Amino acid sequence: MSKKKLVEDIRQNPARFYRSPADVIRDRRFSDEERLAILEAWDSDAEAGETIRVQVAEARRLIEERATAQTAKTS
Repeated sequence: MSKKKLVEDIRQNPARFYRSPADVIRDRRFSDEERLAILEAWDSDAEAGETIRVQVAEARRLIEERATAQTAKTS
């Protein structure tokens, strides 16, 4: 399975692939951009409860902070 196809499959149902949004951060197969896309899909899932939405927000914040720190390092 190609990486692009895998990301699309995960975006369809992130809970099928991960136990929690924090697991998305630890998945080294994907770039931060791909991780954010997966988390965005999870956040927009109508069945996701408030607890999951809070976890998604925290995971997104961590990825964005990491990206900002990396940008600052290279500047």
